[in-house]
Amino acid sequence: MTDTRRVLVVGGGASGNAITILLRRAGLAVDLIEARPDWNATTGSGITLQGNALRVLRELGVWEQVEASGYAFGSLGVTAPDGSLLFANEDIRTGGEDLPATVGMQRPQLQQILIDAVRACGAGIRLGTTAEALEQNAEGVWVRFSDGSEGRYDLVIGADGLNSATRAAIGITDKPEPTGMAIWRTPAPRPAGVTRTDLAYGGPAYIAGYCPTSENTIYAYLVEANRDRASIDPATYADEMRGLAQSYGGAWPEITASITDPAKVNYTWFDRLLVEGSWHRGRIVLIGDAAHCCPPTLAQGAALSLEDASVLAELLTGGRDWDDELFQAYYERRVPRVRTVVEASVQLGQWQLDGVRDADVPGLIARTMNFLKEAP
Repeated sequence: MTDTRRVLVVGGGASGNAITILLRRAGLAVDLIEARPDWNATTGSGITLQGNALRVLRELGVWEQVEASGYAFGSLGVTAPDGSLLFANEDIRTGGEDLPATVGMQRPQLQQILIDAVRACGAGIRLGTTAEALEQNAEGVWVRFSDGSEGRYDLVIGADGLNSATRAAIGITDKPEPTGMAIWRTPAPRPAGVTRTDLAYGGPAYIAGYCPTSENTIYAYLVEANRDRASIDPATYADEMRGLAQSYGGAWPEITASITDPAKVNYTWFDRLLVEGSWHRGRIVLIGDAAHCCPPTLAQGAALSLEDASVLAELLTGGRDWDDELFQAYYERRVPRVRTVVEASVQLGQWQLDGVRDADVPGLIARTMNFLKEAP
């Protein structure tokens, strides 16, 4: 393996940024392209990062910044809709005992930390740019970019998200499927008593929850049956979320009073995707949401994407040939872990959609989290 190898990373989200940093550290020449001119630096309300995500962020060399920017905690509470605590369990430390079980943080801050690390690693960066055409042979991939320029690469990594154009371009026809649920999210000031994630099941929403993201902030979310987004005027988003939230007690009245700006409220459907068979075609390989996604019922989406980057980088820099055998080994190493999380995440939501009252929710969560304690 030499540093003359050239890699193109398509997409500057968590997985794309992570693989760029890791491959540059190994001395490879890496270009990263991102469709959005702002590099998604201001998008999103909050994110829950569990230990297995923190483990990769430490590998990337950004753990100290994440720790300083976020809010670490070690338990999960379940409340009644009126806010009374039903029980609280210690979270499983999926990243090892030397890392917190969970860190909540503002999503734009995480993205900015990763952006700064990509810039510092010396990768080529092109924003507002997409790959318009991909043609490959046994030696590499020729790429035509949206600005009319061209380039040749030894490998293209498709990290371009749920609706990946790279996935479609290489003939993988899998597409995300709605699970039947949707989520309202918004940032909010942190009520003084909120020191962990608490979830309320029941009431007008399937789930009402919040996660502290700093000493002063949280993000709050409400899960309902999905509706046609075209039927909801974005100008009413704050009203819609506030209407669902107002039936909940505990910290919710203070949170609800802060939901006033519809531009800060996000409404998203839950989707499921798991590409089967392989995540590559020749010298083009998928990572992150381009290959798999799941509802956030286990808060594992970012963690799985970061793990993909770590595993693929390990294989690419381990001295092996970049061939079908290597890329199939990547898939086979990742798919049992990803499948477990995708299926468990979907099941947790389906039990609620079906009104199953005696479902073993704590057991399924515990089994899945214990499984994730093993290194990816």
